Parts: sequence; C-alpha cells; structure tokens
Amino acid sequence: MPMPDPIDPSALVDAPRRDSLRRSAGLALLAMPALWLPAKAQDGGPLRPTVSQAEGPFYPVKLPNDGDADLMRNGALTPRRGQAVQLEGRLVDLRGKPLAGLAVEIWQCDADGHYHHPGDGDRADPGFQGWGRATADGDGRWRFRTLRPMPYTGRTPHIHVKVKDGRHELLTTQLYVAGDPGNARDGLYRSIRDARDREALTVAFESGPQGLVGQARLVLDT
Repeated sequence: MPMPDPIDPSALVDAPRRDSLRRSAGLALLAMPALWLPAKAQDGGPLRPTVSQAEGPFYPVKLPNDGDADLMRNGALTPRRGQAVQLEGRLVDLRGKPLAGLAVEIWQCDADGHYHHPGDGDRADPGFQGWGRATADGDGRWRFRTLRPMPYTGRTPHIHVKVKDGRHELLTTQLYVAGDPGNARDGLYRSIRDARDREALTVAFESGPQGLVGQARLVLDT
C-alpha cells in the first residue's frame, strides 16, 4: 500500500477556507441544470431495432378517400360496433433520437374480423376506416384513434404498422395486445424468439382521460 503524502503544515491554516470553497462549489453544482448528465440511451448503449413482421393481410389495394389518423370515422360514417382506443408512440433511431417527418401507417380488421380488401370480400364494416396515416412530429411522436383490435380465425388481435419515408418502406411489423390469451397460440407472435422483441411489439391498453390508450415505441436502424 503506498504511503500517504506528507501533510503540509501551512495547508492546515487554510483548511477552513478550502472547506468553504468546497461547500460553495458543491452548492454551485447542485444549482446547475442537469444538462451535463448523459442521455439515457447513451447510458444503456444503442437501442434494439424493432423487429419486422409479415405485411399481410391485407394492405389496401387502393387507399381510402378518408386516410387520416382517425379510423373511427370513415367520412360521415362511424363503426357499427367495437371499442375505440388511442394508439400512440414515438419513432426513434438506435440512439433514441426522434425521427421526424416520417409516415406511420396502420391497418387492421373491423370488430367482426374483416378487412377492407377484395381478398376479404365486401363484408367489412363501412363505418370503420380500416387504414390510416400519421406523420411523426418533431419529437418523433405519432397518434391514432382506432378500434381495439379483435381476433379472427387463426390470429390473435393485432394492428399492422408500416413506416415510410416517401415511397421507401423502412419498417413493416405488427403490434399485439398485452395479456390477450390468443398470443400464446399465434404463430407470428410465437415466432418472435427474443422476449425483448416480443415486449416491444406488445401494447398494454390502459385507462386514461380519453379512454383506453396504448403506447408503442418504434426503433429504426437508419
């Protein structure tokens, strides 16, 4: 063990003054804003990119005339049945930096399990828009008002998601409902091997001032 440095006798005279300076410096650090702290994403390293999944079914063959972020109103019509929810989230890169200006699209079946698509006939509820688009804002945030997803034969409840930069597709995946018993039987859900990736695509819809709200973060490897 190294020997401590010898004490300078003259330093003992200045000890009270040094203690005062140290206290002043400590108070100054406490008073400073926490801008010097590293970002959380930097602490934990790069984020995991959101895993991609199959597109179908059924991306629209023709986009609807009403293609905004409110799927619960299709022109002047509203869905015959089903529970409205708010789906919102952020679009970021691997360092957690917001990705502004990109298009986020969602599509899903109606409350009876039918899509607005020729492959599903003409059975879809005309009051449910079925597809919508939002643009990520300056903080990467996006928001939809839509139908709480419902199951249909062979599939657990889910919402399809696509992120685009103009015509260039950056991500296609699916979001699932936390706690739904159908998840354990769904082949696409089970195909996500890593639990962290499954968690990232599983949305908990919880009660809020505007009803049920689900949060999802989409991470792109740009």
